[in-house]
Amino acid sequence: MTNQFSVRVDGIRFASAHFATFRGRCEPLHGHSYQVEAQVEGPLTADAWVIDFHELKALLRQAASEVEHKFMLQCKSPVLGIEELAAGWRVRTPAGLEYAFPAADVAALPIENTTAECLAQWFCTKVWGSLQKHSESKVKALFIEVWEGPGQKAGFRLTAEPG
Repeated sequence: MTNQFSVRVDGIRFASAHFATFRGRCEPLHGHSYQVEAQVEGPLTADAWVIDFHELKALLRQAASEVEHKFMLQCKSPVLGIEELAAGWRVRTPAGLEYAFPAADVAALPIENTTAECLAQWFCTKVWGSLQKHSESKVKALFIEVWEGPGQKAGFRLTAEPG
């Protein structure tokens, strides 16, 4: 039997704008005050911890800083017409609305939609990569939850390959 411990941090907040797509349509442009939380699981290090709380919070803050006060653009959307321009982005919705965003105001994310589920996966992948590079711990799993508002959250979990 292998012992696994967990560490959880929360309270990392960011504000961003987006419009998700549903059933071939696009919701109106709007924003949220998001919150992101992370839980890591793994064995204890020689210092008797899974990971330093401060390290995990710093990784979450770094990822959140990439989308803080930005329009989150789902660059892999099969629904939106997206064109990268020299100075920014042009986005066309299925209803024919066209938006022009300056590059400095856009977080171009490699996701299909800006739902809380896809954002949780993006955060999880980003933080997991950082954990693998910088952490002295032997983290075996990472679970990220993104809150769109009170009582509305979605999560995504990554687990290390056995071996």
